[in-house]
Amino acid sequence: MPLIRTFRGLRPVPDRAADVAAPPYDVLNTAEARERAVGRPWSFLHISKPEIDLPERMDPYAAEVYAKGAENLQKQVDEGILVRETEPCFYVYRLRMDDHIQTGLVFTGSVKAYDKNRIRKHEFTRPKKEDDRVRQITALNAQTGPVLLAYRSSTDVANIVNEAASAAPVYDLVADDGVGHTIWVLDDKDKIARLTILFEAMDALYIADGHHRSASASRVAHAHNEQEGTSAGNNSWDYFLCVAFPHNETQILDYNRVVRDLNGHTVQSLLDKLGEAFTVTASAEPAKPAKPGRFGMYLDGQWYVLSIDPDRVPDDDPVARLDISLLQANVISSLLGINDPRTDDRIDFVGGIRGLAELEKRVDSGEMAVAFALYPTTMEALMAVADINEVMPPKSTWFEPKLADGLLSHVLD
Repeated sequence: MPLIRTFRGLRPVPDRAADVAAPPYDVLNTAEARERAVGRPWSFLHISKPEIDLPERMDPYAAEVYAKGAENLQKQVDEGILVRETEPCFYVYRLRMDDHIQTGLVFTGSVKAYDKNRIRKHEFTRPKKEDDRVRQITALNAQTGPVLLAYRSSTDVANIVNEAASAAPVYDLVADDGVGHTIWVLDDKDKIARLTILFEAMDALYIADGHHRSASASRVAHAHNEQEGTSAGNNSWDYFLCVAFPHNETQILDYNRVVRDLNGHTVQSLLDKLGEAFTVTASAEPAKPAKPGRFGMYLDGQWYVLSIDPDRVPDDDPVARLDISLLQANVISSLLGINDPRTDDRIDFVGGIRGLAELEKRVDSGEMAVAFALYPTTMEALMAVADINEVMPPKSTWFEPKLADGLLSHVLD
């Protein structure tokens, strides 16, 4: 089984691409999706968030929701909005957000490689979210949300991908969030063969965003093989939809923390305790960390820069030396009493795309007592954790820009 494989993408006809393209299913809640889809009958949100077409009180995990998604997908096919590629191919996918550009390869990745940790994970999944994606794939008989992967950058891969991207694209659109999405078909057999060999030679691919989609694709594949008495191999369900970018082009933003109370501390006593592990310096400006080991803190209307004592940064533990691990160990747990940020409702998480002003807003409103700004996790740090088969703390990475749903889907036939 090759690591990557071509597929016949199910995709919009070119003049409908902008009508179909939608944010990933998990970045909008139902109310936001419902509002976003107003006046857009072909938005992929009708497939990825089909509860928006059902009564407002409908349980988003009800059987009727998955059935509605399948109905909406079939409608787009019947109406000629979505069409299937005639021959298997790869695609090139370029994302643009402000000055940032990243160009990746779209393929289907091996479930077997995922199961054997050659397509590597860095976070835990939640059963409820896995179950949801399993039911969605099963109902649609398709994978509709691409998994964002990273690979260690390769000049040889880049040369082929960039050459393909010099031709006329099949789509070139700007979504309503300002992100540009450009896609090319890569159907040259020699280039396909060369890319397959180049990826086969890689030690690993790394899941950046899409752990639940990957895990659910594996579960669906195993269920299909068990039900049909087949072994893992060349079945369509033995592969899952992926977009892989070179690691040095992926962009990770900060993933910041806000905490509801000071765990019994006064402002001064917290500052005094922080001084045991950090150099604490008041800042006249919002304190956006300039490098690892530095943190911004917003407390009682004042920004501070926290610089951790280097002796508290372990040299030989890729997880413990992460900035979020250092903050968790030296502040969140030890001083603020939050030992499990996955379950404790005293802590919340703010993606860096919202900026430091959002941290100030949450504290100044009285909703939260203190906010912490972090330096973004690097791809090198993520890969180091995945390489030792460990997981990162929750909410360690915020990848931007996001891939669009609906521009490419993988049918399981």
